[in-house]
Amino acid sequence: MTTLLIILGLLLALAGVFGCIFPIIPGPPLGYLALIILSWAKGWEPFGTTFLIIMAGLTILVSILDYLLPAMGAKKYGASRLSLWVSMAGMVIGLFLFPPWGMIIGAFLGAVAGELLAGRQGKSALRAGWGVFVGNMLSASLKLALTGVMLFLYIKEMF
Repeated sequence: MTTLLIILGLLLALAGVFGCIFPIIPGPPLGYLALIILSWAKGWEPFGTTFLIIMAGLTILVSILDYLLPAMGAKKYGASRLSLWVSMAGMVIGLFLFPPWGMIIGAFLGAVAGELLAGRQGKSALRAGWGVFVGNMLSASLKLALTGVMLFLYIKEMF
């Protein structure tokens, strides 16, 4: 049973890394769940309570920032509310048309289109698109960094 749990945890940790690229899969929560499963399988020895609480806090923080950073990036670069909504629609459409890069391209094009629909000119529309792109890249980088650390720690403590 222990071996089965360790394999399940490893699969969840790998799915977590994959989930940092595809927004449908919750990357950091899966990575954290893998740490919990490994700890449980090994009698709570690999990771202490304090460590697991800190990792839970980081997982929650990064998951919240995943939703806030693209909007904050867009707002910083002057995007309108319409641009934010069209950007989210572009992200979803792009995800299905050209995964995973379509998500980024779709969000950028959606922000630009939203700004153009809001009556802004080309340069400010591109600026808003850039803000969404920067926010998305920062969000994905944070998720990937945390989940990568969790995968590393999982593999290190697996044996």
